[in-house]
Amino acid sequence: MASANPRPLPQVMKLTDAAAARVREIMSKAEKPVVGLRIGVKNGGCAGMEYTMEWAEDQKPFDEVVEDKGVKVLIDAKAMMFLLGTEMDYQSSALKSGFVFNNPNQVSACGCGESVQLKPASA
Repeated sequence: MASANPRPLPQVMKLTDAAAARVREIMSKAEKPVVGLRIGVKNGGCAGMEYTMEWAEDQKPFDEVVEDKGVKVLIDAKAMMFLLGTEMDYQSSALKSGFVFNNPNQVSACGCGESVQLKPASA
């Protein structure tokens, strides 16, 4: 007999305080209303895959919704198994600033840091 209270699923991704603050800052300056930030992966780059980020004007039926530190992130359904357990950070230095994905599913990365090789998370 199935349990009336199924075990809650783990959160696909987490955001650091710095990442959440930067997303909130950028969202406050958006030219049109958005419901959150959509994150995915696509084939490309010298290592095989690249992270994608875009403003989401609406929630798609199969998006995984993550709400963390006051930020709503929509995970593209095709990217879920590649992003499971990932922490999104925002780092800034004298030479470069941007979002960084600390992903346990990453096998390798290219030298320029623009693309990664990912494996699906094991269940």
